[in-house]
Amino acid sequence: MINPFRILHVFPSFEVGGAQRRVVSQINAKTGNFTHSVFAMDGCYDALSLIKDIGPIPEMPPAVKKANMASSVRTCRRLLADYDPDLLVTYNWGSVEWALANRFVRICPSIHIQDGFGKEEQSKELPRRRVIRSFAYRGCDAVIVPSHALETVALENWHIKHDRLHYVPNGIDIDRFICPPDPVLMKKFGLTHDDRIIGTVAGLRPEKNLTRLIDTFSKIAGLYQGAKLVIVGSGSEGPALKAHAEKLGVANRVVFTGALENPEAIIPTFEIFALSSDTEQMPLSVIEAMACGLPIVSTDVGDIRQMVCEENQRFIQGRDSRGLAQSLSAMLERRDTGLRIGAANQQKAKQEFSVKAMVDQYEALFWEAVRDFKI
Repeated sequence: MINPFRILHVFPSFEVGGAQRRVVSQINAKTGNFTHSVFAMDGCYDALSLIKDIGPIPEMPPAVKKANMASSVRTCRRLLADYDPDLLVTYNWGSVEWALANRFVRICPSIHIQDGFGKEEQSKELPRRRVIRSFAYRGCDAVIVPSHALETVALENWHIKHDRLHYVPNGIDIDRFICPPDPVLMKKFGLTHDDRIIGTVAGLRPEKNLTRLIDTFSKIAGLYQGAKLVIVGSGSEGPALKAHAEKLGVANRVVFTGALENPEAIIPTFEIFALSSDTEQMPLSVIEAMACGLPIVSTDVGDIRQMVCEENQRFIQGRDSRGLAQSLSAMLERRDTGLRIGAANQQKAKQEFSVKAMVDQYEALFWEAVRDFKI
């Protein structure tokens, strides 16, 4: 039997987020002849808790101190030589030092996966980063993106060759999200079946702009009996967001659950799934909400408009709280419209966003990179 190929995944952070949950899906699928290791540049490994049947977790390596780019690249080069994987997979800007470390005298084949950009690049790439990305990622065996918007960026800004650039849409275990809500969790957070819940699942980070969502909710909360906003996720913005809800006088209607390992236990309580981000590409949270049969109200960012069913597309608009408030009110006024759109979204999720299709495509690209390097 051939020994498993060892894949090293390098993240800026292995906090619980969309990209991290996607990798967990690949690991939990247990297909292909691979073993997986994860390195987090900031020393955060929270998403390891999502991996099924994981053995004892050893003491994780410390964060890499980013004194300057050259020093960080040298550090990452030493670490890469120590790990000596069969394949290096890097994620987003925060791991670019590893791609640079493997750029010339290569230790192993490498793939870069770009899921999006931080708040500082929500409108356009920073020029210095664009140049470094182009140099680093043109040395990879493949670049993978989950959205058509990122596909355009990789071609036009980074000059990635067509035969090395791959669009792989995100996917989830659809059946896992077709379920009733967990009554224990509902009771814990003070939710009832009579509540009219607007919900979101997002890291509490600046680029998610949850302040905008709370602003939006404050405009309409008094118009609908039982209206509540449920925010599922954790992150550095938590205290500021709670203070903002208090300031606007809606703290008693805004529920912060923290990160949940099983979001499918609470998403079915939502009447509407809302997203207020400044920047997205192809959010897993939107696919999860679609799988639950929910309508989506969102700012018009990334591929979200193309992801949802045709009737839902008119509720993906603008980037301000006024537009979000209008869309949410329109959906709350006509519950039958939301139910019809939610059913169509669920059907589209089943047809286009399955975890098996996603895992199969990733594994084929992993195998190809390892095979071609060894030849």
